[in-house]
Formats: sequence, structure tokens, C-alpha cells
Amino acid sequence: MADTAKAGPRRGLRTGLAMRLGLPWRVSLTARILAVNIIALALLAGSLFYIDSYRRELLAERYRLAKSEADITAAALAGERGSSRRELIIRIASEQDLRLRLFGPQGNLVADSFKLGPPSYRLVDPATEPWYQDAARILDRGMNFLLGAPEIPAYHDPQDTSVRAWPELANALARGTTLVTHKAAPDQTPVIIAATPVGQDGSGLLVTRNARDITENVRMARQTLAIIVGAALVVSILLSLFLARTIVEPLRRIVRAAVRVRLGRDRSVVVPRLPERRDEIGLLARAVSDMSGALRQRIDAVESFAADVAHELKNPLTSLRSALESLDRVEKPDLRRQLIGIAKDDVRRIDFLVTEIADASRIDAQLSRTTFEPVDMLRLVQALVSERDHRGVNGNCPIAIVREGSGALVVPGDPARLERVLQNLLDNAVSFSPEGSPIEVNLASDGERVRIAVSDRGPGIPESARESIFERFHSLRPSREEFGKHSGLGLAIARTIVEAHFGKLFATDRTDGAAGARLVLSLPVWQDE
Repeated sequence: MADTAKAGPRRGLRTGLAMRLGLPWRVSLTARILAVNIIALALLAGSLFYIDSYRRELLAERYRLAKSEADITAAALAGERGSSRRELIIRIASEQDLRLRLFGPQGNLVADSFKLGPPSYRLVDPATEPWYQDAARILDRGMNFLLGAPEIPAYHDPQDTSVRAWPELANALARGTTLVTHKAAPDQTPVIIAATPVGQDGSGLLVTRNARDITENVRMARQTLAIIVGAALVVSILLSLFLARTIVEPLRRIVRAAVRVRLGRDRSVVVPRLPERRDEIGLLARAVSDMSGALRQRIDAVESFAADVAHELKNPLTSLRSALESLDRVEKPDLRRQLIGIAKDDVRRIDFLVTEIADASRIDAQLSRTTFEPVDMLRLVQALVSERDHRGVNGNCPIAIVREGSGALVVPGDPARLERVLQNLLDNAVSFSPEGSPIEVNLASDGERVRIAVSDRGPGIPESARESIFERFHSLRPSREEFGKHSGLGLAIARTIVEAHFGKLFATDRTDGAAGARLVLSLPVWQDE
């Protein structure tokens, strides 16, 4: 229930973060990389819409030009009559690419530049244009729809040749000012219309121009930007896929290997270390590989420990069972007392083994939660030796404490656990020492590490066995020691504690050349912050 309660807030936090980012965690990393890059390009593509402001500016400029042209032309025509007026209309229309229509005071058409001379421009029939122009017009309509631009009325030449067919001119005459508007030609290019009065007699002038260049310039700008965005999109997608491949594929390999390790179906599975990767992916791969190796070693150690526990408990249990089964068949009081004594010894041995095994199994977890503090090893050794002398557990073996040099003997650690290490080392030395032989405890420091050596005068440790004595349930014991008095876990527990303190514990020969064993404890010196 506690794990579920803890997982709930974490899952809620993760979900909330995913919602704030706008991307669900179920979306693959490849899709997210593509999405991020495409979103950035989509924002760039949004600049296509700002070209509409460019189009509006062009139209506004043409409106001003059309008004000026209409005003100037109307002023020029007001002072001309007859053939000179017609010649002026033809010349202005030809030079400025305009169509001029002059209406009389009664609203009738007096002159049309397209009738007086060759047309200065022609409206294009969309049916005669190539397919890509149709595509361009479709794109224009799509842009206008997205931008919500108002629909432009279509331009056509009316059959009626009077002012009534041109509301723009009628409004201009009614207001006595120049009005400019535009309509869409059949090919969707703008036709700019300027209407203005001519003189004071009620005549009017209608000027039209097919401003195809506006559409061409806008389409050219859109096309250039679209090509740039398209090329950037292709490059971005390719780079995103390359990036996703360099990131996602190694992660998938690591995940597949990790899943196989978790399932435990193939003990020979190797998590790829990716030595060629010097980036965070490589660091992750090597960390996961080391973690899986350490996990496998821990699992193997636990399995081996369980097997050793079963083996160690089997002997006293077998002895206890044999004694209890024989007890009912034995009638002699002395033999019954002997069997009961054996059973009691077996129960004590089982209890001692269970206590030691429980302690050994808890050490790692307890030390991982321990906050280290400065520990004066000289004071700790002195207090421990004094306490052992008071309890009389040293037998007839005096313990001498020798301090070498004047270096600091303070180390970071857990005092109770370090005392347990020293207790085990002294118990081991007492077990192997002959009656009355001294035991030396030497303490020294080189400024970086504190070394504590416990030396006895026993048979010593063969070089081939100097590592195996630190294994759990090591069975090499003194010949005179009472069976079942030791669990075989003392030195193994001591080394576990020392390694958790970033130290070392090892066996070596005595430095004076005498017979006996020397166990050396090395710990880092306490560093003041």
C-alpha cells in the first residue's frame, strides 16, 4: 500500500507535466523530435500569411497612383475639346497602360480609349493559361480563406455604356470627388478603377488598369518563401530522423537488454556499453551496463548466501532432530541428559546463526541510510579493549595498543559499526592466539588514510587463503575451538562494513617476521569542510 501511495503522486506529477508540455508521455521520442522541429517550421511558414499585408500595401500604393492619374487626366481633359481631347485620351492610355472612358453630362459614353485606338492591356482568359497558374490561383483563394479576406467582386465590361453601369463613377459625380476601388479580373488579378468628375459640367472620367504585377510580385514572394520553408522542412525532417536514430535506437537497444535482464531468462545477456559514444547516451549505456552487472552479482550473492545459510542450518537441525528422535528411545538418565545437552547446544547454535545471518543481511540496507560522523579510532580502540578486559573475553592474551606517528586518526563513519569491525578482528585474533601470547593493535596515519593492524601470534594465514577467510561461512577454525561457537560470518561482516565506509580490509604477514596473522583495516581520513 505504501508503494502504491508513493507511486500515485509521482504518476500524477508526471501526468501533469506531460499535460503542461502538451505532449503525452506515450508519444515516442522520434515523434516528439519531429513535432518540435515541424512546429518551429510551421511558425516560420506562418510568415506566408504576412505577405497579405505586403499585398495590401501594394494595393494602397496603386490606389494613390490611380487617384493621382485620374485627377491629372481629368484636369487635362477639362481644357480640351474635340479631336485634341480624343488624341490626349489615346496618348495617355497608351503611355500609362490605362483604359480611359469619358462620359458626358447626360451620362452617355463620349470616348473610350479601347475604341479610339488599340487596347493598352488585355484581360487574360484563365482557360488559355498553363496548369501551374490554376494552382497559383487555388493557393491564393486558400490564403484568402485562411486570412478571412473579404471576397472581391468580379470585374466585367457591362453591355450598358452609360454611367448607370458604373456605380463607382455615379458616386464620384454625386460627391464631387475621386473614388478608387478594385475588382478581380477573370484570372483573379486586380483591376483598379478610379472615377472622378471632369470639369464643372457633370462629365465624368473612368480610369481602369489591370495591375497584374501586384499578383505576380505577391506570388513570387510566396513562392520564394514556400521554397525556403519546404527546403528547411525537408532538411529538418532528415536531421530529426538522424537525431532520433542516434538517440532512440541506442535507447531501444538498452531497453531491450534491460528487459531481458529483468526477466532473467538469459543470464548471459550483455547490456550494450556503446564505447564509441562519448555523449550522455554512452554514459547512460555504461551506467546501465554496470548497474545490471552489479545487480547480477548481488543476485548471485543472495542466491549463494541462501544456499550457504541452508547448508549451515542443516547440520545443527540434523543433530537436533537426531537427539530429539533418540530421546524417546533412551531410558538411561545419563544418556538422556547428554542428548538434552546436545539439543540445547544445537538450539543455541541455531539461534546464534540466525542472529548473525539476520545481522549480515541487514548491514547493507542500514549503512545506506547512515549519516557518517567523525570517529576518533584511537579512542574507539582504547574504549573497546578496556571493555573487553573488563568482560574477560580476551582470555590470557593481553592486548597492546601502539600508536605510530602523530597523524590524525579521525575517520568518517558509524561508530557502532566500526566498533563491530574491531570486535570481530579482536575475536578472530583471540581465537587463533596461543594461551598467554600478546595481541598488538597498531594505529597510524599518512594524512590521507588511517591504518589499523591487528596482529596475533597464531599459526598465520596461508597466502592462498587470505581472500577466502572473508567469505561467508568460512570453515577454517582453530582446532581447540568449541564446535558451533562461531558462525563463520564475522570477517565477512567486517569487510562489508569496511567497504561501505570506503575502506579496505585485508590479511598479510606480520611486519616483524614472526609467526602469526596480521589483519589490516584502512579507512579514509575525515576531511573538514
